[in-house]
Amino acid sequence: MTGSGEIKALLRSIAAQADEKINLGEAALALAALDRPRVGLERYRHHLALLARETTEEAARRGGAASGLDDRIAALNAVLFDRYGYRGDTLTYDDLQNANLMRVIDRRKGLPVTLGILYLHTARAQGWHMVGLSFPGHFLVRLDHDGRRAILDPFEKGQVREVADLRELLKAMAGADAELTAAHYEPVANRAILLRLQNNIKLRLIQNGHIDRAVEVVETMLMFAPDQAALWREVGMLHVRLDNLRAAIAALEQFMQREAGDAPRHHVAALVQDLKAKLN
Repeated sequence: MTGSGEIKALLRSIAAQADEKINLGEAALALAALDRPRVGLERYRHHLALLARETTEEAARRGGAASGLDDRIAALNAVLFDRYGYRGDTLTYDDLQNANLMRVIDRRKGLPVTLGILYLHTARAQGWHMVGLSFPGHFLVRLDHDGRRAILDPFEKGQVREVADLRELLKAMAGADAELTAAHYEPVANRAILLRLQNNIKLRLIQNGHIDRAVEVVETMLMFAPDQAALWREVGMLHVRLDNLRAAIAALEQFMQREAGDAPRHHVAALVQDLKAKLN
């Protein structure tokens, strides 16, 4: 069993790692373990290794190293979705278990981003070039090979998304006036994927009025992304809502040290002065 101190040390170590060196599967398991400290990680690590090994075997049956893009997609989907039954949770989408990779592995269902992390981990274990995309509201991945590329939807059993599908999906997420731009096809960094994972939990906690637990989630995000100024501001404002004024001041001062923009710094500086006055 891995202790919470060891897990937190692992997450803090990610802060110093180059983004491309981050092991998404291991990092997502560490985040999950913070909510389930009495549950060992080994069988989940074993499952990730199993997905990778069986995908290697499946790809070999389809041509091995010479397999084309379509064969690689088919191998991934055959293992993750056909053999192990992973699927998007359409019935209880907002269940917090869908954002915990350990529970996703247990239940074989989850959010687009958790299923996407499984997809990315398994593809990268083959040495294949797969990235997450900065598509709003619905996490997608892209697999590149031999001059071809395909955008895949892990929430829909690895369905290949064409331009018309993406346009329809975008309008469903962002409104009828939304249009596809080059930004929607941009790769998203590994650290940003982990932040997106935790944002799902944080937003649901805030919506349900669990501000104290939301603070814990943002503080966890700061373990592996301490230079994200916006996170310091967010945790400071959450502490204000809880009337934790000293903690709020400390967090907002961290924000001011990291924020480059004059206007946001000045606004927060005024708020900090107001909070300090309340302590006197």
